[in-house]
Amino acid sequence: MTMASQEAAIISKIRRHIVPLLMLCYFAAYLDRVNLSFAALSMNEELGFTPAVFGAGAGIFFLGYVLFEVPRNLALRRFGARRWFARIMLTWGVLSLMFAFVRTTPQFMGLRFLLGVAEAGFFPGVMFFLTQWFPATHRARMIGAFAVAIPASAGIGAPLSGLLLNLHGAGGLSGWQWLFIIEAVPSLVLGVVLLRTLADSPSEAAWLDDEERRWLGTRLADERRALPPGDGHAGAWRALRNPRAWALGFVYCGIVAANYGVTFFLPQIVRAFGASFTAVGFMSALPFVAAAIGVLWWGARSDRLRERRWHLMIPGMVAVLALIVVALTDYPPVRLAALIAGGFGAFANLPVFWALTPTLLAQAEAAAGIAVVSSIGNIAGFLAPYAVGVLKQETGTFASGMLGLAGFIVVTLIVAAVLLRTRREGAALASRAAP
Repeated sequence: MTMASQEAAIISKIRRHIVPLLMLCYFAAYLDRVNLSFAALSMNEELGFTPAVFGAGAGIFFLGYVLFEVPRNLALRRFGARRWFARIMLTWGVLSLMFAFVRTTPQFMGLRFLLGVAEAGFFPGVMFFLTQWFPATHRARMIGAFAVAIPASAGIGAPLSGLLLNLHGAGGLSGWQWLFIIEAVPSLVLGVVLLRTLADSPSEAAWLDDEERRWLGTRLADERRALPPGDGHAGAWRALRNPRAWALGFVYCGIVAANYGVTFFLPQIVRAFGASFTAVGFMSALPFVAAAIGVLWWGARSDRLRERRWHLMIPGMVAVLALIVVALTDYPPVRLAALIAGGFGAFANLPVFWALTPTLLAQAEAAAGIAVVSSIGNIAGFLAPYAVGVLKQETGTFASGMLGLAGFIVVTLIVAAVLLRTRREGAALASRAAP
């Protein structure tokens, strides 16, 4: 067996044992995070929530998420991925189910905040966990396979949520209550599955033989030695003081804003076409189909071409153009086409960004650094839907909110271009200085 075929066989084996389970977990997590967007179609009217209240409630999730993300990602190393991820899944499954019994604004806000606290650390934890299993040249593809759970959950969850809203009155419950109850079940089941099946590290994976472990350990160790040096005892503080981590976090703000600034309001935008709940579900799935294709294809393309800069930038440009079109037209077919293009733009650069980020941080800072980047970026998860909700309440349309998101994403793309150009120039200088 050649070295290339041996590498392909080992990576394929790890992918089969690790990625599908993590995909299912994040599928359930993201479904529980954004099913609020469909519940809003009837919940807002029934409970008297204004667009501003809904936007604040959608966004306050991210305040809890941001505040607890760094310490919880550090706890991953102490408790191990298997127990830590299972704890996260079970906690947010219970909290998601409790949304069915919300009646007041304080209850709504409080539960959304607690859901963010419960989920804190999962996504950056998985990003760090994957660096312990996959060499750098394979990460964008593997992260893309994991991250496709985001659009897939929305793409499958959108029609499902639209259908569940039609259960209104069954068992004396509203359709939005059934939505929360039924869609919480996968998280609870997967929490138990994780606890029983996930291996914390390659050394604990019974399905790898000794030769495979040696190859993987050697390859990952060689890559770690090539990373910038770091102080393991001060990794968290170094990450918090690292300007590059903050710059990356701001770039991630643009990706998060493009995602959640639209996702939480997408069913309401489509509902304005005059569609039924069921039709809204199916039409709202289309942008996420484009997003899923983008995540898988674009991440794999970046790995194949060994190029990150333009693979990060181009989807952001597509998202900006799509948001402008959504803002400037009321014609449903054109608006839907722009939303579909925006789905690609908002998601396709996710695997590229997370494959790039660990290579810009010292190894000792990686766990904390990834969490810092994610925490900064997820501030936009609060601000974007809140701003769109307030602007919708003040103007009566989504146009100003979409234009505001487009302008903000442009600024983050400029920062990304400067950051990656500086990195490239630094690498070139280092190469010329090498003996």
